[in-house]
Amino acid sequence: MPRLNTKSGRLRIIGGRLRGQRIDFLPETGARPTSDRIRETLFNWLQMDIAGSHCLDLFSGSGALAIEALSRGAASVVLVDQDLRVIQQLKKNIERLGLSKQASVHWGDAREFIHQYHDQAFDIAFLDPSFREQRMTDDCAALKRHGLLQPRALVYMELAATAEAPALPSDWQQLRAKKSGQVCYYLGQNNGQLEP
Repeated sequence: MPRLNTKSGRLRIIGGRLRGQRIDFLPETGARPTSDRIRETLFNWLQMDIAGSHCLDLFSGSGALAIEALSRGAASVVLVDQDLRVIQQLKKNIERLGLSKQASVHWGDAREFIHQYHDQAFDIAFLDPSFREQRMTDDCAALKRHGLLQPRALVYMELAATAEAPALPSDWQQLRAKKSGQVCYYLGQNNGQLEP
């Protein structure tokens, strides 16, 4: 399996129709791509749900999670990042991979995006913020409060291994949890109704 190479700023898609294609990213922006091992586990968790889904990648960085989702059959992805350099690189990757019709890229603060976006509710959301900026409990609550999640939407959360597990909204459940090196990652599910 092709390996993540954070020094060169290049990684590979590990599954689906784009398997083996490269994703270029900018290490100098602080992007911390989800490792091959964790991506493989995550998409095994999502294998029955990814086809035809609408996905939100809220702290996109390299875009690996969103692009991997499209490779594996997601219908659309929305990518959000506050670094303009990251946005420009995401657009280059998306265009080169022929994903422009399925991917929408938004430049701005992720938390402001949650408050302002009203185009659709998502089936799957990926939350992988910088370890310095993690407010996972607040982010999950805000996604629910602002109607960005479909009933029974799945939410992936990636945190530093030293961080406390996120306190999910009362009508959610934690489906999966795992640790790999310096990272803990979780899969939660929104069991409530779509917010008005």
